[in-house]
Amino acid sequence: MSDKHGLGRGFESLIPTDSFDEEFDLTASEDEKLSKLTELSVEDIVRDEEQPRRDFGGEALAALAESIKEHGVLQPIVVTKEEDKYKIVAGERRWRAAKLAGLDKIPAIIRTLDAQNRLEISIIENAQREDLNAMELATAYAKLKAQFNLSAKEIAGRVGKSESSIVNTLRLLNLPESAKKTMVKEKLSEGVMRPLVNADAEMIEEVLPKIVEEGWTARKVERYMSEHKKKSSVRAIKENVYIKEEDEISKKLGVKVRVHGRSVTINCKNDTELKKILKFLNQ
Repeated sequence: MSDKHGLGRGFESLIPTDSFDEEFDLTASEDEKLSKLTELSVEDIVRDEEQPRRDFGGEALAALAESIKEHGVLQPIVVTKEEDKYKIVAGERRWRAAKLAGLDKIPAIIRTLDAQNRLEISIIENAQREDLNAMELATAYAKLKAQFNLSAKEIAGRVGKSESSIVNTLRLLNLPESAKKTMVKEKLSEGVMRPLVNADAEMIEEVLPKIVEEGWTARKVERYMSEHKKKSSVRAIKENVYIKEEDEISKKLGVKVRVHGRSVTINCKNDTELKKILKFLNQ
């Protein structure tokens, strides 16, 4: 099963829509062996009555239905066969949205309960290995969420780690592909890479070589990103607000006016301009 699929929003938003990269998916072959990918009639599918979630948010569901109308269902739901129906293991929200969108069929992965259990055990066992790199670990967590409807807290309980650790590792999946590969190739730590998760691609390209070549610590990366964020914020405020004000005041006074942080600078070419400005300000 080599297709890559999206995972939706909420806790799912920690996992990008192009996972899972089989380069980091240690259970891809097991998944393919235990699964059957097909299309099922939406009417042949039933929800799991033991599934605790019942509120699926009307507005969010409608938005997903519109997306499905345009792009289709990007990630198959997971079901098990029960008599003449198929019970949802993961993907009830997608199934509901597909029905709302008027679809007759939906892509689905069919597993027996035994196969489902074996795959979950396989993923958990792999996630507990000590020789995994962070990207392999993140992919394992993502599969537990996507294919078993597990929350970060539930994943933490199964693999013996803290909930915050699971969430932080999953965020690495939002890094650009080139950054993921560099992280693995250069054996960069999760701590060093974590500050880059929400950075733009240009900033990541600027910082990553420094991390590799100069051996930057996580603390140094955090400090650099923090300082850059402050500078960016000042520039953004000036670009969005003060440039317009500078132009208007410059035209009014007949001299160049510049805003620097919370200071205003008036640039006069000569004494005549200076006297004119002083007279204007004293009025």
